[in-house]
Amino acid sequence: MRKEETINTTALREQIEGLRHMTVGQLKDQYLEVFGEESRSNHKQFLFRRVAWRIQANVEGGLSERARRRALEIANDADLRIRAPKNFLKEALDETRTVESRVSPTTDPRLPLPGTLLVRRFQGKDVVVRVREDGFECDGRLYHSLSAAVRVATGTRWNGFAFFGLGGKPGRQRGEYK
Repeated sequence: MRKEETINTTALREQIEGLRHMTVGQLKDQYLEVFGEESRSNHKQFLFRRVAWRIQANVEGGLSERARRRALEIANDADLRIRAPKNFLKEALDETRTVESRVSPTTDPRLPLPGTLLVRRFQGKDVVVRVREDGFECDGRLYHSLSAAVRVATGTRWNGFAFFGLGGKPGRQRGEYK
């Protein structure tokens, strides 16, 4: 690598590193400067990547002419639709493409039936949680999640399913802890 190429590469790296510390507003200003149009995005990582790419492309050159032609060929062959057709909702629905189905219940399949007691010995004491329709009961209190009940009972953050061995490992029965 020649000396002037090294200087250009170092300056490019410093310029891109400078982008990392910019605010979203500053990145949007840089975007306007390098692309000549305002960005509609407020996503910092997106703006950083786009501006950094454009700066690098300006310094080192963008895509080769061959790559540009190939990209255009691919884009022309693709059937892209950005918006729905104008008559999208005005046409009658095709009955052959309509399916009616029932939605299955939202209860977690790893949970035993309501009324089941989940018991595990932890640090010399039994942790007992009753599965209810509206949550989980432990020591007379109702919790919205199994993990919350286990956390209060043990004083430690646990995944409730992992603590009681519910689901996960093949061959294990529901509620069985080994």
